[in-house]
This record gives sequence, structure tokens and C-alpha cells, in this order.
Amino acid sequence: MRADIMEKIVSLSDGERIPELQQYLSSLTDDQLTTVVTNSALKGKDIGAMVKSIFKGSPPSAPEGASRRLLLYQHCIPLCESGDLQTEVASDIIGLLMLETHNLPGPSLAQLASLFVDAIKLGKMGSGKSLELFPTVLTALAATEALSYGKGELSGEEYKKQLINSLCSSRWDPQCVIHLTTMFRDVPLAPEELQFLVEKVLRMFLKLDLQEIPPLVYQLLLLAAKGCKKQVLEGIISYFKEQDLRQKEEQKDGESMDVEVQSIPQDQLRHVEGTAILHIVFTVRLDQELGREFLKSVKGSQGELCPFSIALLLSVARIQRYEEQLFDFLKGAITKSFKDEHLQQGSKFLQDLLPQRCSLAQMILDTVKNSVFGWDHVTQGLVQLGFILMDAFGPKAGPFGKTATEGANATAKTPTQQACRLGGHILLEGFKMHEPIRGEILEQVLNRLVTKTASPVTHFIDLLSDIVVSAPMILLESSSKVTETFDHLSYLPLATVQGLLKAVQPLLKVSMSMKDALILVLRKAMFSSQLDGRKSAVTGFLLLLKNFRVLGSMASSQASQAISSSQVQVDVHSRYNSAANEAFCLEILSSLRRCLGQQADVRLMLYEGFHDVLRRNSQLASSIMQTLLSQVRRYYEPEQDLLPPVKLELCIGAQGDQVFLQEPLAHLLSCTVHCLLWYQGMRRSARPNAGGSDDDDDDEEEGGFQDELQSILESITRRMIKCELEDFELDKSAEFSLSSVGVKNSIYAVLVMGVYEVLIEYNFTKANYSKSLFEELLELFSRYNKLSEILKEKSGKGKSSKSPRSLLSMGFVSTLLTALFRDSAQSREEALFVLRSSGDFLRYAVSVALQKITQLEETGHTDGPDGQNTDKTFHHLCDITSVLMWRYTNIPCAVEDAGKKEKRCSVSLLCLEGLLRIFSTGQQRYPARVAQLLSAIDLSVEEGSDHGPGNASVTEKTAFYIRQFQRALFTQLNGGEEDFNSKEAQLLVNILSVLSRQLEPSSQQFVQMITWTVKICKETSFEDIAFSKGLLSLLFSLHVLYKSPVSLLWELCQDIHSQLGDIDQLLVLSQVGKVLDEVDWLITKKKGQLVPDRLSSGDATQAAGQQDPVEKALTLQLGTLLTALNELVQTALPSGVCTNTLLGELSRTYTILTTLVKYYIQLCSGQQGLLPARVEKLVKLSGSHLTPQCYSFITYVQSGELAGGGADDKKKKKKEGEATATASAKLLRETKAIPNLIYSIEQYEKYLITLSKKSKVNLMQYMKLSTSRDFRINAATLEAALQEHDNSQQTIASQEPEQSQEPKKKRKKQ
Repeated sequence: MRADIMEKIVSLSDGERIPELQQYLSSLTDDQLTTVVTNSALKGKDIGAMVKSIFKGSPPSAPEGASRRLLLYQHCIPLCESGDLQTEVASDIIGLLMLETHNLPGPSLAQLASLFVDAIKLGKMGSGKSLELFPTVLTALAATEALSYGKGELSGEEYKKQLINSLCSSRWDPQCVIHLTTMFRDVPLAPEELQFLVEKVLRMFLKLDLQEIPPLVYQLLLLAAKGCKKQVLEGIISYFKEQDLRQKEEQKDGESMDVEVQSIPQDQLRHVEGTAILHIVFTVRLDQELGREFLKSVKGSQGELCPFSIALLLSVARIQRYEEQLFDFLKGAITKSFKDEHLQQGSKFLQDLLPQRCSLAQMILDTVKNSVFGWDHVTQGLVQLGFILMDAFGPKAGPFGKTATEGANATAKTPTQQACRLGGHILLEGFKMHEPIRGEILEQVLNRLVTKTASPVTHFIDLLSDIVVSAPMILLESSSKVTETFDHLSYLPLATVQGLLKAVQPLLKVSMSMKDALILVLRKAMFSSQLDGRKSAVTGFLLLLKNFRVLGSMASSQASQAISSSQVQVDVHSRYNSAANEAFCLEILSSLRRCLGQQADVRLMLYEGFHDVLRRNSQLASSIMQTLLSQVRRYYEPEQDLLPPVKLELCIGAQGDQVFLQEPLAHLLSCTVHCLLWYQGMRRSARPNAGGSDDDDDDEEEGGFQDELQSILESITRRMIKCELEDFELDKSAEFSLSSVGVKNSIYAVLVMGVYEVLIEYNFTKANYSKSLFEELLELFSRYNKLSEILKEKSGKGKSSKSPRSLLSMGFVSTLLTALFRDSAQSREEALFVLRSSGDFLRYAVSVALQKITQLEETGHTDGPDGQNTDKTFHHLCDITSVLMWRYTNIPCAVEDAGKKEKRCSVSLLCLEGLLRIFSTGQQRYPARVAQLLSAIDLSVEEGSDHGPGNASVTEKTAFYIRQFQRALFTQLNGGEEDFNSKEAQLLVNILSVLSRQLEPSSQQFVQMITWTVKICKETSFEDIAFSKGLLSLLFSLHVLYKSPVSLLWELCQDIHSQLGDIDQLLVLSQVGKVLDEVDWLITKKKGQLVPDRLSSGDATQAAGQQDPVEKALTLQLGTLLTALNELVQTALPSGVCTNTLLGELSRTYTILTTLVKYYIQLCSGQQGLLPARVEKLVKLSGSHLTPQCYSFITYVQSGELAGGGADDKKKKKKEGEATATASAKLLRETKAIPNLIYSIEQYEKYLITLSKKSKVNLMQYMKLSTSRDFRINAATLEAALQEHDNSQQTIASQEPEQSQEPKKKRKKQ
């Protein structure tokens, strides 16, 4: 029956018998018609023909036809959504319906649209198939003239708006969000409708499953082609930012509760983010407008970055046209973030006002971690960013190509160092995680090592070293790249070669081919024409000797490299063992012997390296000692009666009229002595265990060089004591000028002094506290001292009198000082008394210690054996600290013998200077071990018991030592002005400021320190400029961590006003500068927040009611600062640097006031908020107090200049040339500073006028017009000047009568 109906309808339609068709359709009931359509659709047969036929037989002009059409639509739409039909059938039906939609009358369209809206509200649009029809319905609806709505009428356009509004306000079923978003792409929307819709879709993000987010993001981006681009991008970013935070929180909770709470699985979230990023990048490639909006949005959201947006930035940066802008932005954002952190850490005022943000560096490292989930599109950008940071912020070459040495263990302090360190971290983490980029990272690092010869590359060496440690096996795969780099070794700077070889050293142990390649390169370099090339070869060979142990080497060689080959499990090279190493090492040694005939620099490197090689490779002792012995024999005079015992003339060479050092004899002896002492110590420790005859054979074989060396050293000692300076051709009349004779004498003197020092160390060690031997040792020292005095005296006249670097080893200095000052053993007292009674010797011992500590602070290591070994050096440093501290606290200057007070006092002072250097070295080089350093100072003071250095915290230990130094300073200050030792007081203040950095700002000890400093500052009235300056800067550095120092500034300014103190003035001004920096930074921050806040105008009423805490703090800071400056401006300052600085700070203050005024202009125009009363007060203060005083100060400065010039004229005729030069320089300075200040004041007043108009508050009533810029004609001064001019004219007239008339006429004309 139903099939018949269908066939009939189709046949009538095909035969074009329209009237019959209409009639037949009219005869069918609605149910019959819909049943036929349903059956036809389900079978999928002829449904298209059927629908077309029904349309043909239902003319839209007739009411019956129109209602039938509507019925068809109403029935087909749910049918297509039901999911019962095949996809193609549903598509056909919807396609046909779309074609006929525009023929529907208005009311039918309205009904249809409502049908869609209701279906969406009820969640019946599951498959979203029929939604394709909705845009066509809405478009047709918008075109209709008028529709009845409620009791009235609406135009089609308005009706459409109402529909969309109602749709976006209703609840959407999460299933159909994507379909709806897709559908709206085809609906013509007004901008406000689009915004409403985008907001709705973004709100729906949270209700969807993670898997559904990427397709929705894609549809949203396509929808964004209509507009709202910025909103779409920001919405997507903020959604993922929120998800990341939730995931992090859950992870934290999971760790703390040991339970997995995961509503968001991490890997799934990362994959979804990766896909979303790909969609955005793809759209940005096609849509430039979206790219521009993205750039704008990123730059506008300063500081609002998150790991997702950083990943997105790096992906978009792969599109060439955005690359440069985005990397520049990221670079700027990173440095800004570090600078802000730096500023906040240094100021309690800022810490209290603003909460600590999550650091941008951490976010970038999170992005690196996240990128492991298949974000290949991000990794390339990360590599680029890492290298950009390392290149831009790496260490720079210093003057004359020198590099600022920075030990590997120094921490990054400045924002630029931190940015460079971050670049390294990014690359290291990237290298560990992503295989595809490893090759590129390694290649780029090695390229930079080879090409950047002019600038330091320590940061790249550190990175390479980290890569080797973290992934040695991965590096072996790229070993060819490393061996290629070896080819350039002889052309690279020495420091780079040392760093590079140290970094790749762990690889050499496991890769035969790499080691062989290196040895070939080093052999070639040995014969290089460049001195640096040969030095590189020596460095490389010594490194190999240290690290390839020979069978049977002593266990002390465990102190080798931090990474041993055990980290890299390699069985392939099992044949490559200690036995094979012996031949290899002896071969290298024979290569190195050739160097003993080369320049002094190359020999020096060998002598400095041999001791370390011995310690790590004791089996090489015999051959190394033989080598040294044969070298010593060359310069040793075997005839026992001849003086001097060394052949100095062989140690120098000459070329033309140039004389130069050929053999660093003292270093040769030093190396020999250290190796010999070490060897003897090793034999002694080995002997108790070894018994039997073979040991004696060893002794015969090796004892030969030992005995011979001992006798040589004893002979040299004996004869050097007998030597007079004349024996070396160095007496008081010898010249040390720059002529060839002078240079020769200087070289001789340094060599002889070095030999004496080496002998002092050797004989002290050998003496075993024998009195007679110590007397001989003092004889050696007195010869050394005599020569040293002559050198000082001669060089003092010419160049700087810097003494040559001492050859005593750090370990010996530590032993010697302990013996001299702390050794109380009865048995040794008599012998040590010999040394202790020589004041010069004590001073010498402490000054050498000071020299060693200074070298450690500057370079991170010291000369001599074990100088590169940080642990041993630190251990010696602790011992030295303990001795110096004991010596200073137990024998203060005042106690020392008054007769020799002048000289003797300097031992205590040297101790104090040593302590200052040690504390700053500790903080700079060993930040993690400061507590250990402080524990080492075992003070035997009464208080010591309760703060036993063992168990106290760093703050407590520091506070304990601070009290010792405070006591010393207090004693100084109480002793009256004649006993006041300025140098000691300054050192004490400096030590206090270094130690106070260790205190926790929140601790009670810190507050005590501040209180004490303020008390001392108030009570001290010594006229010692340097001391006052140190004390004040200590006060400010403490105060800024405790609270804002403006109130303190105010008090100080009043003090300066009442008693003029020029230096304090400069210091105070630098503090004013710092406070201004902070205020400026805060205003910029607030301005940045203004833009996003504009959107949420709901806060406007609240802002009017109460002032924002940051704004309040800003206003108070500036207010106190203005009052302080007001005091300074009224001070009669002497003209000079101070005046100029003050003028500069004043104009800066006005510039910042202007910035603040601009901020309030922006605020008032954005929302009609009242101007806070505090701001009005601030303006009043600036107008009525500061500005008039500024103008008087300008007048005072200018008149001072003029007056100064007049008075000085007659006195200083001789110095006229100099005076003119300085005067013109001063004039130039003044001409800049004064106009700048006046300009700043006037700019400030200009913006005040604007603010007055915006805020409806008359702020200009507080401003007074200035006369500072008017012509100031002082009648009396003018009269006097004219009078003087007349007198001079008359004298000229009497000398030249014939010319006298002309000028007088001119005068009348005037």
C-alpha cells in the first residue's frame, strides 16, 4: 500500500502531471505522507525523487502547499538526526531541503528555526547532520520583511538575533558543541553576536572530554576568520593554562598522599595540547591576520606566559615571517623576568607589596619536559632559543681580549648570567630527551668552540661537559664530530683546549678511535710553529697521563676525574687495560721530554703538571723523577766550593737586544721538591706493608735519584745561605730599568727569590722542628727579604710595585701559619720561637696566604700542587681561616708592642684583610659550603660553648662571628680619635657587610644587626670619609632587605642639611636612585595591569572607594622621598660631582612623578574614579615644597659658578691652563643638568593640567610660576662690571691715545 503511494507520487511527478499530483497529495493524511517518507528513507530507495515530487506538488504560494512543505521539514530533520538512515541518504535529504528553504514563507521559517533551537536545547542534535540546514534557515529568515513576535512584529534580522541570543544563553549538550561551532561558520553574524557565541563556546571547553578539544579548537579557529581572533586565541591558551595548573596540583597531591588522583592523565593532556598547537600553527600559516593578532596578544600579555603559550610561541616561530619578532620577544621577556626577580629579591618593600610569581625560566623548562610527548614542532624552536640565549648573554671578552675568569662553581648572579645558564639548561634537557636534535646541538656547540676564538666560550664548554656526563654513550655515536673538532686544537686558545679536553676526557677512556685521533693531533701540535699550539699539546698529554692509570698505581690516584669509565659499561675494549696503558704513558712522556728544550712557557706548564700526574699515576714516578733530575743537573753547579750553586746565565736567552727567560729554574726546583716529597711520603706509607727482598731491589733501582736529589738540594741550601747578593750580580747598585741589563737583573732577582722560597718550603718540611735547621731557614728568609726589599725600592720609583707570585704551596702556607700561631706543643716551642721572633717572617707568611686567597677568589684555583683540586684547596682555606681568626681576636693591634706598633700592627691588619677575602671567596666560590667554612673557625672564646659550631644553623654561626667583629669595631670607636685606625675600621665594616649577607632577613639576628648598625651610625662622629661611607652602605644594604629605606634617607638628609658631609651626600643620592628605580618599576607594572583590568570594569566602584595597596605604597614612598630631597636641596653644597648628581636625581624624580600622573590620567579616563586624596597631597608637596626649592637651588648653583670663577681668577694665575679646562668641562656638565631639570619640572606641570581636567580636581593651585628662567639683571652687579670695564678702557687709552675715541662712542651708543 505504502509502496503504491510512493510509486504513484513519483510517477505523477515524472510525468509532469502537477495538478493531479497536488490533488493526490491533498488526499493523503499527514500520517500517511510521513510514513511513506520514513519507509522510503530507511530503504534508501528513491528518497531523493520522493522529496522532489512532494516539493513539486506543494506550491509554496498556496497555504496547503506551504504547510505540507513545513510538515516535510519538521519530519525529515528529526529523521536525519535519529541515526537510523545511511549517511549518504541523510546527506541527500538535507541537500534537497536546503535547496528549497528560501521558498518557505516567514512564519514557517520561524517555526523551523524554533524547532532547531528546541532540539539543540533538549540535546537532540546528536549526529549534527541536520544542523547543516540551520544556517540556510537563518539566512532565509534574516531576509524576510516582518514576522509576528509576541504581540508585535520584528524584522527577520532582529528575529534572527533573538534566536541566536536565546540559543547561546541556553544549555548545550556537550556532544553537539563541535557541530554547532561548525554550523555557525556558515551563519552570517554581527560582531556582537560573534563575540557572544565565542564566549559561549570557550565556556563549553571545560565540559568537554579532552579528546574532543582539538577538533573544537580547529573549528573555532575557522570560525575566527569572521573576527574575535584575539578572544579565540586567548581563550584557548587560558583553557590549557588552567588544565596544566590542575594537572600539576593533582600531581603534587598524589605525591604527598601516595595516591594517584588523576582526573587529567598527563600524557593525554600533552598529546591534546600538541595537536591544538599544530592546528593553531596551521591556521596562522594560512591567515596572516590571525598571526598578527597572536603577536599583539602575546606582547600585550606581558608576564602572563605559561608552558603552553611558550610552546605555541616556539612553534609559530618556525614560520619565517614571525621568527625574528617572537625570539626577540622571548629574549626580552626572559631578561625582564630575571631582572624583576632580581629587583624583588633585593628589596623587602617590593616583596611585601607583590606576590612571588612563577618564574618564566621554570615555565620554559616545563615546556622542555612537556615536549617529550611528541611535540616535534616545538623542539626545533627550543634549540634555537637555547642558542640565542647562550650567544646573547654569554660571558663577554674583557679589555685587551682578556676574559673575566669565572670558576665553574661560581653561581649565576646577574640577570644576564642567569639567562645564559637557562639557555644551557634548555639545550641539556633537550639533548637528553630528543634523539632527532642531538646531532644538531652537539654540532652547534662544537662549531662555536672552534669559531668563537675572540670571545670566551666557557659556557659552551660547561654545556658540553654536562652532555658528556649525562649521556656518554649517545655521544659515542657522534664521535666523528668530536674528532673533527680535534683537528682544530692547535689553532684554538689555550683555555678552550683545556676546557674541551677536560669535557671529553670520559669518552677517551672508552673510545679507542677517539683517543688515537687525539694523540695524532697532539703529536702534530707538538711541532706547531705557534707557541699556543705547543702549549695545547702539553695540556693534552698531561691530561692523558693523569687519566690513564698504569697497573699497580697507588690508591691515592682515586682522586682522578669525577666521572670514571664505570659509568660507561664497555666490554669491547677489555684488552684496553692498565697494562697496555704503561707503554702508552711512557711513549707520551718521551714526547713531553722534547718540550724541555722549548720556550719557558711550555716548560712551565710541564713543571706545573708533573706533580698531579704523579699523584694519579704513581707508577710513572721513576721516569718522571729521572727526567726532572737530568733537567736539574743542567743548572746545578757540582763544584761544592763554587758560589752561587746554580748556573743562572743558562736560564736566560737573548735575541738581538731582547733578553728573555729560557728556563723557569725556581719552578723546576719547586716541581722537583714537591715530587720528591710526595714520592718519599708514598714510599714511607707503602714500606710498613711490604716486606721481603724485592723491595730492596726497588730501592737500589729507584733510590739512586732520591739520594742524588736530596744531596743536590742540601748542597744548594748550604751554598745559598753563604751567597751574598753580589754573587748573583744583584747588589743595591744594580739597575732594574727596561734596558737589557735591567731586564736581565730583574729575571735573575725573580729566579733567585723563587729558589729561596722553594728552599724555605723544602727545609721546613725536612727540619722536623729542629732549632738549628730553623735558624738556617731564617738565614734563607733574610736573604730572600733583602732581595725583595731592593726590588720593591727600585720598582717603587717606576711601575707598580707588585711582588712576584709566591712559589709556596697552599698546603705549606696552611701548615706554616698553624705552626707559627697555633702550635702550642712543648717539644716544638724552642724551635718555633726562632721563627716567631722574626716579625718580618710572620708578616711574610700572612701576606703569602693573602696572595693565595686573592688568587683563589679571582680564578677559582691556586698555583702549585693540588691548586686545581677544589676539595683540598677548600680544606687548606678552612685551616688558614681558623689561624687568622685566632690571631686577630687574640692579639689585637692595640696589644702589640707599642715600640714597633707601626710595623707590627700590620700582621693583625693582614689577618683581617685575609679574613675579608676568605669570607667573600667562600660566598662566591663555595656558596654551598659556607657553613663548613664557618665551622672550621674554632674560636676558643667564652661564648663559643653555647654556639658550638657543630650544630648551629648558618645564620647562628654567622651571627656568632659577626659579634666578634662588632666587638672589635666597637673597641676601635671607643678608643678616641687619635687611636682610631681607619684602615682596620674599614676592613671590619667590609667583613660585617659580607657576613651579613649570610643572615636570613626574617631572622632575629638580622634585626639585631640592623639595630646595632643604626646605633653605631648615630653615635659615631669621626671625620673619616671612607669609614663613614662603608658604614652607611652597610646600613642601606641591610635596611633594604628589612623594609623600605626611605624614612632612613629622610633622617640622613636632615643630618646632612644640618652638618654638611660631601661623601655621605653621594651615597645617599645613589640610594635615592635605587628607590626611584623601584617606584618606576612598580608604576610600569601597574600600567601593564591597566589594560586587562579595563575589561572587568566591575571593579571601578571599588577603586573609587579604597585605594589599591600598591598605589598607596607608591604614593607614600614618593612623598617621603620628596621630603628628603627637599632637605638636600636646601643644603649649601660645594659645587662639583655632588651638585650634578643631585640635579640628575631631581630631574629623575620629576620624570617619575610625570609617569605617575600619566598613570592616573589613564585611570581617570578609563573609569570615572575619584583621584585618591594621597595623590593630591603628593602633588601639593611637590608644588609647594620641592619645586620652589629646586629653582632656588638652580640659582644658587649658577651664582656659585660665577662667583667661584671671579674669586679664583687672581689666586690661580699659574694654573690657568688647567683651570680653564676643568671650568669648561664643568660648564658642559652644568649646561646639561640644569635644563634637563627645568624641562622635567615643566613636563610634570603640563601633565598635571591634563590630570586636573580629567579628574575635575584643580591640582594646579599648588604650583607656583618660577622666575628661574627669566633674565635676572642685578643692577648693582651690572654697575660694578661697567665701572671695571671703564677703568680698563682708560688704562688702554693712556697707552694708545689715537685709538681712544672709538670705543667710547660705542659705549655711548649702548
